[in-house]
Amino acid sequence: TVGEDTNTCWVEGVILLTEGGVDTIKEGGWFKFSPVGWGLLTCHEGPLKGEDGMAGDGTMASGGGEWCLIESDPGVFTELIRGFGCSGIQVEEIYSLDEASLDELRPVHGLIFLFKWKPGEEPAGPIVHESRSLGIFFAKQVITNACATQAILSVLLNCNHPDMDLGPTLSSFKEFSATFDSSLKGLSLSNSDVIRQVHNGFARQQMFEFDAKLPPKDDNVYHFVAYVPILGKLYELDGLRDGPIDLGPCTPENWLATCKPIIETRMQKYSAEEIHFNLMAIVSSRKALHLKDIDRLNQRKQHILDQVENIRRKHNYLPLIMELLKVLAKQGNLVPLVEKAKEEVQAKKAEQAK
Repeated sequence: TVGEDTNTCWVEGVILLTEGGVDTIKEGGWFKFSPVGWGLLTCHEGPLKGEDGMAGDGTMASGGGEWCLIESDPGVFTELIRGFGCSGIQVEEIYSLDEASLDELRPVHGLIFLFKWKPGEEPAGPIVHESRSLGIFFAKQVITNACATQAILSVLLNCNHPDMDLGPTLSSFKEFSATFDSSLKGLSLSNSDVIRQVHNGFARQQMFEFDAKLPPKDDNVYHFVAYVPILGKLYELDGLRDGPIDLGPCTPENWLATCKPIIETRMQKYSAEEIHFNLMAIVSSRKALHLKDIDRLNQRKQHILDQVENIRRKHNYLPLIMELLKVLAKQGNLVPLVEKAKEEVQAKKAEQAK
């Protein structure tokens, strides 16, 4: 039985059910997500998405349930990452791109940049269309309001730093979608109940629920992209593009310096009145780094104490003892001290005999 809000069509003899309002199907087929624990069998629609990543009517294609807008805040993003089960990292806001400020954040695993989206903007480099063969996790954005989470996942799923533990949820998702193309990766992400529920957990509470409507043509649209060093190159990962954008070679040590002029150039394209930018870095957990420093200092302290104790063990104290006895005898204090010691010994023996 097909509900009133559901469309039915036939593709290669298989009935596919899609959400209401979908006119055609770009990629049909059942996708089994149970290996990741979602227990979801569904098909996916895609023809609404145009070259700019938007639907034919000007909106992002939706699927896999509604995704809410979340606040662009490092505390929110850090808690979001923890909700995914990932540990060992956090998000810090960047207020300056000078070298000293960036050095304080090292190690930096990726940057997340929020900017006002403009249609038709040329990419900063060539687009890589075979990201799977290059070992890059790249997913197209096929759902609205998910660009923040998608930018975060673009960093996490391309990071192999020992400070970070990806966790079972994201590890399973990465393994499950490893052979998918960028469109299927995006569709898999949109149908992840776990990821969507964590994302929607940061929805702003409202007294009234408003019906969704198209934004005005002049309405500002903001978008998140990620900058990540992968296998000796710097990439911009933008879910609205057809693939990762190759920004040139880099090393783990200098990739921030490579990325700095690219972001500055992007900011300069806007008018002087446009100040709505936000740059955040995904870095190793400050707490974990400080705990490592404390542990390293404690080990150093114990090493020094052991060295001092061994020096004392090896030292010959007999000459010092003999000189002390001579000084006490010369001052007439040696015999009284000996007699006092004898009395204390006798008192202890008497106490023990009771």
